[in-house]
Amino acid sequence: MPAASEPGGAAQPAVTLPVTWRPLGPRIAGIAAVAALLAIGGLLWFVGFDQRTRDAVTPLQRGTVIGMFGLGIACLWALARCRVEAREDGLVVVNGYRKRTYEWPEIVAARLNPGAPWVVLDLADGTTVSAMGIQGSDGARAKRAVRQLRAILDRAEPTP
Repeated sequence: MPAASEPGGAAQPAVTLPVTWRPLGPRIAGIAAVAALLAIGGLLWFVGFDQRTRDAVTPLQRGTVIGMFGLGIACLWALARCRVEAREDGLVVVNGYRKRTYEWPEIVAARLNPGAPWVVLDLADGTTVSAMGIQGSDGARAKRAVRQLRAILDRAEPTP
């Protein structure tokens, strides 16, 4: 969908490249969750357990708990590092720990359907790819990012 077909899309200011979009909500939630995990774990270990109980915990049990905390932090980090980068040579989409690079002609459209969790990119080969760097939960911020991305896509289209 061309950016000019959006309400208010014709008045969209030009976007200078490079530009990076990152989701705000998941980053805040990730930081808060990691802080809560560390605070609860620390308080439970140092305040909630007496020395006798702490001495009864085996190294394997400690390793399991630390591993579970590490796994939780790794999942939250994957959500927090999502981004979409528009560059002169194309679009870089980072979803979790996976990074994909697309040249501008490969991307047909970008859409954020009502109630959708994130932007979906329609590709020239008929497939779609999620772009978790622009999240629908960010509201107006996400809509503005989609308009900017569409304007960049319109500008990148080759003229016939």
